[in-house]
Amino acid sequence: MPSSSLPPSPSSASSASSASSLSSLSAVVSALRAAGCVFAEDEAELILATARDAAEVASMVDRRAAGLPLEQVLGWARFHGLRVRVEPGVFVPRRRSEFLVDQALAQAPDASVVVDLCCGSGALGAALAAALDGAEVHAADIDPAAVRCARRNLAPFGGRAHEGDLYGALPAALRGRVGVLVANVPYVPTAEVPLLPAEARDHEPLAALDGGADGLDVLRRVAAGAPEWLAPGGRLLTETSERQAPAALRALADAGLTPRAAVSEELYAHVVIGELP
Repeated sequence: MPSSSLPPSPSSASSASSASSLSSLSAVVSALRAAGCVFAEDEAELILATARDAAEVASMVDRRAAGLPLEQVLGWARFHGLRVRVEPGVFVPRRRSEFLVDQALAQAPDASVVVDLCCGSGALGAALAAALDGAEVHAADIDPAAVRCARRNLAPFGGRAHEGDLYGALPAALRGRVGVLVANVPYVPTAEVPLLPAEARDHEPLAALDGGADGLDVLRRVAAGAPEWLAPGGRLLTETSERQAPAALRALADAGLTPRAAVSEELYAHVVIGELP
């Protein structure tokens, strides 16, 4: 799904969206362009396809012009072939994270127990549940809004979402049974958070973005706890940046996992994988 580095211009788009002419594609495109949307045509088509009436079209254009991520405006995101519900204030799944899902499926195609930590909307867990027929899937997040959203996305697959801090949110019965543990941890260094696009910085939870001084605080905690929860041969997979990958691999090794890295040049995605011997 397209997104733009939108420099919000609420006044110009609000005046356009309040007019009764927002029923046509060209009018919506014009309003979005006036607000600075780079992919105005694509976004206009999605808004018109999602909105139930002209009033909802106008409301969506106003919210997009105010800087909300398109996915939060629409209420959904396309992710790994699924239409994933995304609510206001919840981290929007990135397309590059589809590579993490693909790596998890390649590493453990027969996994029967899956955990999605720092789950946000639950997009990773839902994608894995859809691909791993019959797998027991659990997700966890510290943010109540994210957990509510994840519960909706996992419900069609019988998955469960839990509220709490990392492993503290999970049922104790999962210890030593997890075949695939995915964790889309926050990995932006604290000093770089103000440099993020306004859509993320202003409309997504800080806890889903800020990874501490070097961006790896949460990753280290996830790695340290993983051996207690993984089954023998189970894998932990987490996303990171190219710059942070060497330190992330060391964190996995320090936790007693066998580390390796995977890269998608197309999606500019970097995933580190740790296997429990």
